[in-house]
Amino acid sequence: MDLGIAGKWALVGGASKGLGWGCARALALEGVNVVMVARGAEVLNKALDDLRAETGGQVQLIAVAQDITTEAGREAIWNVAGGPGKNYDIVVTNAGGPPPGDFRDWDREAWIKAIDANMLTPIELIKATVDGMAARGFGRIVNITSSSVKSPIDVLGLSNGARSGLTGFVAGTSRSKIAGQGVTINNLLPGRFDTDRIRSTLPAMAQKQGKTVEEMRAIQQAQIPAGRYGNPQEFGAICAFLCSQHAAYMTGQNVLADGGAYPGTY
Repeated sequence: MDLGIAGKWALVGGASKGLGWGCARALALEGVNVVMVARGAEVLNKALDDLRAETGGQVQLIAVAQDITTEAGREAIWNVAGGPGKNYDIVVTNAGGPPPGDFRDWDREAWIKAIDANMLTPIELIKATVDGMAARGFGRIVNITSSSVKSPIDVLGLSNGARSGLTGFVAGTSRSKIAGQGVTINNLLPGRFDTDRIRSTLPAMAQKQGKTVEEMRAIQQAQIPAGRYGNPQEFGAICAFLCSQHAAYMTGQNVLADGGAYPGTY
C-alpha cells in the first residue's frame, strides 16, 4: 500500500532507539524526510547512519541531538540546517516515560518534570506546527503515550497522570477547526514492547511481587494474548499508517498496540 506521504517532512522524538526509532524508520522507508531527535548524540548518529544505509540516500535524514523538553532544544530543532523550520507535515511526539515508584516518594519537582516531558512538551510541539499544517491542508500528529492511559499501572503513577492530561488536551484540540483543514491528531498507546523502557520498569515490578526479573518477564508475556512483547518495527508501521493519506478520517483517537492485553470492550 502506498501511504501517499513520500516527500513530506516528519519530526520524530526519541528517534535514536526503541519506539521512536521504529516510527522514524517506517516513515523514512515510505519516502518521508525525517528530522530525528534524541538527547544522546552517539546513539542518535549511529541510528542515522544505519537508516541512511537502509534507505539508500533516497530521503533526507537529519539528526538533532537535543533535549526536546527544553525551549532551547526546540529552538535548535526549528533552526537546524536543511530542515523545514516549523513547516512539518508530520510530528511524532515521544519522550521517555518518568521512572516507576511509589507515589508517596514523589515530590512536586518529580511531578512537574513528568508533566513537562509527557504533557507540556507535546503541546508545545503541536502549538508550533499545527497552524502551518492547517494552512497547507495536510497534517498528522501522533503522540506516543502509553496503554496505561486506558489501564493504569500502579507503579507508573507519574506516567498515568501526565499522559492522561495530554490525552484530555488532544481530545478537545483534535476536534477543533483543524479537523476540517486536513489535520489529524491521534495518540498511539503502546503496551509492552521489547525496548529499554520495559527493561527499566521490570526490576521495580519484580521486586514488588518478590520475583526475579526473568520470572517477571515470563509472567508478563504469558499475560499478553499474543504471547510476546511487541517490537519497534511493527509499532512503527502502525504509526506510519496513522500519518498516511489513508488515515484522514481518524482523529482524536487512542489507538492501542498491546497484543490484546487490554481486556475491555471499549
